Formats: sequence, C-alpha cells, structure tokens
Amino acid sequence: MKSIILSISLSFLVLNASAQNFNDLKKKAEKKLAIPGVPKGFTEEEAGKALKEALSKGAVNGSTTVSKLDGYFGNPKIKIPFPPDAKKIEDKLRGIGLNKECDDVILSVNRAAEDAGSSAKDIFIKVISDMTITDAINIVKGSDNAGTEYLKAKSRAMLVEAFKPIIKTSLDKVGATKNWELVITKYNKIPFVEKVNPDLVQYATEKAIDGLFVKVAEEELQIRKDPIARTSDLLKKVFGG
Repeated sequence: MKSIILSISLSFLVLNASAQNFNDLKKKAEKKLAIPGVPKGFTEEEAGKALKEALSKGAVNGSTTVSKLDGYFGNPKIKIPFPPDAKKIEDKLRGIGLNKECDDVILSVNRAAEDAGSSAKDIFIKVISDMTITDAINIVKGSDNAGTEYLKAKSRAMLVEAFKPIIKTSLDKVGATKNWELVITKYNKIPFVEKVNPDLVQYATEKAIDGLFVKVAEEELQIRKDPIARTSDLLKKVFGG
C-alpha cells in the first residue's frame, strides 16, 4: 500500500514539474514574440509584412495620385510655384502685364511633375522589399510618418536620378523650357534688374519629389488612423491597436 501511495505521489510530482516547465517555456516564447511598444497578438514577422504592405499601398497610391492630370497643379498642398529665388521675377513681370507668360510657366512645370510621378512606384517597391525586419518594427513603433521618412532617406537620390530626365523631356514637350527662357529673357531686359537664370529642371525635380512625399505621408497616416484604409486582415491585425 505504501509503495502505491509513493508511486502516485511521484507521478503528481513529475506532472507538476512538467507543467511548470511548460509554463516557463510558454512565458519565454511569449516574451520573445512580444514587440515592445506594439499591441500584442502578432509576431515580428507579421508586423514586418504588414508594414511593407502598408508602405507599398501608400507609395503606389501616392505616386498614382500625383501622376494624374492636375495631380500637382490641382492640389494647393503640392502645386509647384515659381522658384523662390525667381519670385521677384514673377512679381516684376506680372507688374508689367505678363500674367499669361508667368501662368504658362507654372502650369508647364506642374505638368512635367505629373509626367514624372508614376516612375516612383518601382523605386519605392524596391526600397520596401529590401527593408529588414528591424527597420519594419522600428517604423511600426515610430511616428505617424516614420515609414515616409524611411522611404525619403532611402529613395530620394534614386528618385532625383529617375525624375530629372523625365521632367526635362516633359518641360521641353509642353513648352516650359521655351516659356521659361521667354520669361527670363524679358525679365533680364528690364533696366537695372539683377540678371538671373535659375535651373528650372532641378527646381521642378526637387519640388516634384517633395510633393510626392506629402501624398505618401497622407496615405501612411490614413492607414495608421483610419480602419477603413486597412484593406487586409494583416493590416487590421497589426495597425488595429
């Protein structure tokens, strides 16, 4: 009888120890999968995939939006004006009745930016696909525009290289180069003014890229804040908070 009781007691001890070991392992696993600063319930891999999906969606939507007709020209937030260092040119020329010439320059610069906008998609997708899990987790935990800032840091040089020739070709095609030369020539003929000739292609390229990132940031914020913008189960899981 004593040996039976001893056997039963030993069995309970073994089971209890096994349960304790299992609980310890479970806690360690949960701790490993937990992502500081991010809601529980998903793995780092899921967070990384969701972030890449969100950024891809925002980048593609942003570049598609700006590349449409009036994508720049019709949006006051990103519409490209005269270069700041040429503002005095615009003021002086409008002052002597050359409003149409100035308006033609502004329209043609924005049309060139719209032509270049779609070329950003492939660049963004490559940058996003090269992103590490660590980068993705930091972005998920970061500010509302952390993803956009990451894209800006990683892709701006490539965007300049891609945009510049497209914008130059477009400026020539829509007559911006001719309009610009006409405006600058007329300005430089005004007595006693300081002669100027800003680089229109470089200016249009930089402003086009600035405007593109404004739209990408808006898309990122929408996915983070608006449940309707989370179009997949993974996005809902990670960004649903």
